[in-house]
Amino acid sequence: MMLLLLRILRLRIRANTTRSESFKRLPHKDQLAVLKECLLNNPSEANMRNLADFAERTSRKIDIESYRPFLKSQLAIFGRKDAIAEDNELYIAESAWMDAITPLEFEEAAASKQEGDMQKFIEHSLEGIARLYSDKAILEALKGIAPDYPHATELAESYKQLMQVRDESGADDKSLEKLRKLKDAWEEDLLNVRLVGSRQ
Repeated sequence: MMLLLLRILRLRIRANTTRSESFKRLPHKDQLAVLKECLLNNPSEANMRNLADFAERTSRKIDIESYRPFLKSQLAIFGRKDAIAEDNELYIAESAWMDAITPLEFEEAAASKQEGDMQKFIEHSLEGIARLYSDKAILEALKGIAPDYPHATELAESYKQLMQVRDESGADDKSLEKLRKLKDAWEEDLLNVRLVGSRQ
């Protein structure tokens, strides 16, 4: 399965423009998610600059220049016969780069745990996981909260099943629609927070 075809499934939030008033009113965690999404799905100098501006505005360290090789690679493979395979590999690398910019939901989760609010800790952790891209990051994050949230183990197993379906799926419309529904169902289960410690 070509991961680039799954990019459309990663769009959880949209903004007409990152310069719009509606975007500026979003919480920082949502702004960051939008900017990462824009850059991943449309690598460009403008989107790199938008993410850099956010980092400067919020005093966060993001090595934007380290993304530039990905931008050059996108331009280099455009139009090649083997572009799909190359873009697949490139997307995996780009996803890992994006996940190195930790979703701000995990900061909220850490603060909640420090305050002793385990329910909020789990809620924010799961929201953060929903904004990760790479299989490795998602599975590691689920493993990390499993001691406090047993259902995370089940989520990890169902995600592995989703990975298998994805990797064996065709690229036709029917297959992609089936995959989209399966992924939506998994994310719904992910974000349907169960009581901490409950196995129901």
